[in-house]
Amino acid sequence: MRRFSGKPFSLALLIRPRISSKRLCLYKNGSFMSDDSECLGTSVRCVFSSSSLPPPEWIEPFNDVSDLVKLNRNLQPSPWVSQILNFLDGSVSMESNLDEFCRKFLIKLSPNFVTFVLKSDEIRGKEHSIAWRFFCWAGKQKKYVHKLECYVSLVDVLALGEDVERIRFVCSKIRKAEFVMNVAAANALIKSFGKLGMVEELLWVWRKMKENGIEPTLYTYNFLMNGLVSSAFVDSAERVFEVMESGRIKPDVVTYNTMIKGYCKAGQTQKGVEKLRDMENRGLEADKITYMTMIQACYGDSDFSSCLALYQEMDEKGIQVPPHAYSLVIGGLCKEGKLNEGYAVFENMIRRGSEPNVAIYTVLIDGYAKCGNVEDAIRLLQRMISEGFEPDVVTYSVVVNGLCKNGRVEEALGYFKTCQFNGLAINSMFYSSLIDGLGKAGRVDEAEKLFEEMSEKGCTRDSYCYNALMDAFTKSGKVDEALALFKRMEEEEGCDQTVYTYTILISGMFKDHRNEEALKLWDMMIDKGITPTAACFRALSTGLCLSGKVGRACKILDELAPMGVILDAACEDMINTLCKAGRIKEACKLADGITERGREVPGRIRTVMINALRKVGKSDLAMKLMHSKIGIGYERMGSVKRRVKFKTLLEIESSDYEF
Repeated sequence: MRRFSGKPFSLALLIRPRISSKRLCLYKNGSFMSDDSECLGTSVRCVFSSSSLPPPEWIEPFNDVSDLVKLNRNLQPSPWVSQILNFLDGSVSMESNLDEFCRKFLIKLSPNFVTFVLKSDEIRGKEHSIAWRFFCWAGKQKKYVHKLECYVSLVDVLALGEDVERIRFVCSKIRKAEFVMNVAAANALIKSFGKLGMVEELLWVWRKMKENGIEPTLYTYNFLMNGLVSSAFVDSAERVFEVMESGRIKPDVVTYNTMIKGYCKAGQTQKGVEKLRDMENRGLEADKITYMTMIQACYGDSDFSSCLALYQEMDEKGIQVPPHAYSLVIGGLCKEGKLNEGYAVFENMIRRGSEPNVAIYTVLIDGYAKCGNVEDAIRLLQRMISEGFEPDVVTYSVVVNGLCKNGRVEEALGYFKTCQFNGLAINSMFYSSLIDGLGKAGRVDEAEKLFEEMSEKGCTRDSYCYNALMDAFTKSGKVDEALALFKRMEEEEGCDQTVYTYTILISGMFKDHRNEEALKLWDMMIDKGITPTAACFRALSTGLCLSGKVGRACKILDELAPMGVILDAACEDMINTLCKAGRIKEACKLADGITERGREVPGRIRTVMINALRKVGKSDLAMKLMHSKIGIGYERMGSVKRRVKFKTLLEIESSDYEF
């Protein structure tokens, strides 16, 4: 095509008048000019002058669309393509600009042209609504009808933006048009629908393939399975897998990986392991994606030994272990307290030529810090820095947490200043560790100052930060300040009050002899649907037992059972609390009540009582209980057989002990 004023020029303009009452002039050199300006030069020839406009010309994305040219992969698209793409800018006037351009050059965009533009990298890299607007504009051209490929290309772009509503609308249009499905369109639609979990549309495409006699390819099966798995239809994916196994097209590594991913997402990790072994039995080599999927699933199940076994399997087979896999294996070993094994994996990674990253160092440092090996954690941090890795705020926060847990608050504050100096954004986890450490060290004013500083620095205060400061307040006797913080937590910042929040306050209230307020907090927690933990009930029962309300504690414990809250060690905690407070008579009464209700095995209660008596220095009484039939033996009163009660211990020894 020739050029007109720097624009691509259609051959149709050489034989048709362009604008009424205007002239189009052709120079010797083949360039064109328009308007009523004079044509300079003796060789100028006026081509036409007419009052009627010719019909617009349909343009294609390539100048030559012959079969021969189609085979040429290096074929450059028509200059019209870049011109149209320039107008797709998302502006308010985008459609009107396209209209004006097409009128000016008497062109219309063919379905092939629209499809090509929608598939282009330029439009895929823009906001997906631009593709939608272009598609709608193109459909309004006279005598124009979208082809199936246009719809498919649009769905592909909209899928990138996860625009499900528009995709459903486009799908409804495809259904009404009753296009004849082809394998390329089916694969593309299944891939897009599967990615977005649009199962109904996915299965519709599958049915259309069957109706049109299209034989699914391996890619079709894999796209279909991935869509089903992504939508949590694991059973359906399993049936497709079985069809493949019994059919002509057999599952490949991608198929197995998809099925394994489905099992792992559904929490059926064991089935994933079985599929991995089945894959190997059929002569297919598992790749790093297979193992990575399984390691992630085992880590999620806290099955850290399986994580290690899978990693070792990868190592033996010479499969490249991704950094994230190392991070999970090392992290799992550290959580089990197997620091030496975790460090061995770390060293093996370096020997294999895999360079550790900040995340892997952080996982290992966190393991050492949580196990109390703070010195080793600091040495590893220093090694990390010496090897050119820049610790991030998470790395520093795990070190600070370890230091605070070990009472080394000054060192923790030193790392805090280092982070501030380096311009690192301190997160809430970092602040909560420092607030907790300062609170436990009795430096409550500094903890409160740090808490208020969070707001100034724009750091969101979470429940951990609130709980840490409330704990510091209650332990220092500032219960009213803790209550004020409790109200502020929900009313001002909308921060969730957790079971630990209530545990702190209930414990603080009882220590301040505000028993009724503590009970109101307990009722408030239950009304909010927060499930009490063993620690929370321990705080309540300890306060009630020490205030002489053992019966109330037992009643509350009985009320928890219908709620599905079973606290096995609750009675043991109460007996220990009573014995520690020297209230042996009440402890025996509680033990008798437990055995009478059949809530605990009598032998276990005896063991609890014996240990509790020994802990409070009443070894003689503990020995007497151990050699008696109290709690396990029976006595007869006429024809009635009754268990020997714990209160008998007090009757026997009443002359020797004062209670």
